[in-house]
Amino acid sequence: MDIEIVGFAGSAIIASALVPQVIKSWTTKSTEDISLLWNSLLLIGLILFIIYGIGLHSRPIMIFTTIEASLTLSLLILKLTHSKR
Repeated sequence: MDIEIVGFAGSAIIASALVPQVIKSWTTKSTEDISLLWNSLLLIGLILFIIYGIGLHSRPIMIFTTIEASLTLSLLILKLTHSKR
């Protein structure tokens, strides 16, 4: 078994885990229960992990972590735009 296939599968599942939350936040326009600190720390960690993947030349890490970072950034933007001030 090619270990890269395992990397692609695991990375795809992890990246897709944020999709339901982004969809729910988008449709309900509510991000009240999402922590701004958690979202910010997650985004920073993902950016660092993308850099790590680039350093390793690991396609699964680079591709799916970029997708996950994009979803996290979307959630952060929703949080900032829909927060009650």
